[in-house]
Amino acid sequence: MVTLLLDSTQLEVVLSGVERALSRRSESVRVDRSHILRVQLTDDAWTWLRGVPSPGTQVRGTVAMGTWRSASGNDFVLVRRRRPAVVVDLSEDAEFERLVLTTRHGVALVQALRLDGDDASDVVELADS
Repeated sequence: MVTLLLDSTQLEVVLSGVERALSRRSESVRVDRSHILRVQLTDDAWTWLRGVPSPGTQVRGTVAMGTWRSASGNDFVLVRRRRPAVVVDLSEDAEFERLVLTTRHGVALVQALRLDGDDASDVVELADS
C-alpha cells in the first residue's frame, strides 16, 4: 500500500524498495500543496491510466507503477490490483500532470487536503435547506 505524508507545504508519496524498483524511480515523489488542483476518489484506478509506462512497470490487472507518458502529459502511477484509489490533478508547474495512487485512505486524504477557510457544508445540511 502507498505511504502518503502530508504537511502544510507538501504531499510526499514515499516509495518502498519494491515500489522504487518497479517504478524505476530512486526517490519519493514530492508535490507542493499549492500545485494540487483537485483530488478525486475512484474504485477503478485502471480506467485513469493514459499513455505508456516510460519508465515504469505494468502487469495488466495486477500492478502499474512509474511514469506514464502521453500526449496529455506525464502522470505518476502506483496502482495495485482493483483497489480504491485517488486521482490528484496537479498544476502545470508540477513535475507530473496527475498522480494515480491506490490507497484505502483516500477519504482521509481528501479531507486533509481541504484548503483552510473552505466552508464545505454537509450534504445532509444542504438537503434540509
